[in-house]
Amino acid sequence: MKNRLKLLRAEHGFSQGALAAKLGVSRQTINAVETDKYDPSLPLALRMAKIFGVAVDAIFLDDWEPADAE
Repeated sequence: MKNRLKLLRAEHGFSQGALAAKLGVSRQTINAVETDKYDPSLPLALRMAKIFGVAVDAIFLDDWEPADAE
């Protein structure tokens, strides 16, 4: 799942470590999310959205489409 976390973090002037501390996770977790190696839990995604003042789908971009029903 693609995301805009790195862009939002930079816009708000947070280092990975600072954002991690605000969210109660490790800096490595933030790095893994930013590099698309880890999809965060729903509670973590909701906390990120609150910190940045945006909806979850403004951070995480899901291009999945359901298959057409036959």
